[in-house]
Amino acid sequence: MKDSIGTISSPAIVCHGGAGHSAKDQPGVDAAVEAGWGILQSGGTALDSALASVVIMEDDPALNAGTGGRLRSDGSLHLDAAVMTSEGKFGAITCIQQTKNPILVAAKLLHEKVNILAGSGARKFADSIGIIREDVEGSAKPTGNDTVGAVVRDESGLIVVATSTGGCTSMPTGRIGDVPLPGAGLWCDERIGIAATGIGEQITLKMSSVRIADRMASGHGIEDVLNWGINQFPADVEVGFIALASEDSGIGLANTKMPWASKG
Repeated sequence: MKDSIGTISSPAIVCHGGAGHSAKDQPGVDAAVEAGWGILQSGGTALDSALASVVIMEDDPALNAGTGGRLRSDGSLHLDAAVMTSEGKFGAITCIQQTKNPILVAAKLLHEKVNILAGSGARKFADSIGIIREDVEGSAKPTGNDTVGAVVRDESGLIVVATSTGGCTSMPTGRIGDVPLPGAGLWCDERIGIAATGIGEQITLKMSSVRIADRMASGHGIEDVLNWGINQFPADVEVGFIALASEDSGIGLANTKMPWASKG
């Protein structure tokens, strides 16, 4: 997609590995950015790039998504994922089981009448689109509140946000955090794409992502609006964001450690 004077947008990507994670988890994020960037450089779409990046992080047992998802209070593993585009499309699944890469299921809902599917309904939809059932071991690490995410812009100017989480250790079965909720865990419009990470209940209460986007629309810069978003939380509430605007490079900010990387 070219703008009114015929110029082509410059591709860019930014990924994060979750608020509270440290530099030891940076390699998985770097690998995700490299994979997504390679797709963009070969002319691929923002959607393909974002999905490939998140799949790599879902497959990394050090990160809290997919394979590294956290076990619930009953020992089960329930995963959430969501995708949103600057064209106004959205798809999310929550509390899905037996699914190694829930982001691929969420992406298929972008073209369906239903935006969000939960639990057994999400898994049955995955069956219908040929995503096989797999036992996912998960992680017993006593951590949570974090996600993985990618925000990508391709040469057409399309922005895509994709985010995935393994939930929180020992949370009750059926608990839903911010990830599958548009405006909370993610937001994407023609100006900016945002992915949040941190304590999901707090992010949801503040609807952080869409409020940050609204400030961007008022003429503030991308770093300023992310700092504003972080400052809405007490220092003891871990939170972080990555964002990519229509013309800027990607950026990540957090009030705690958060591995992130960008290109473009």
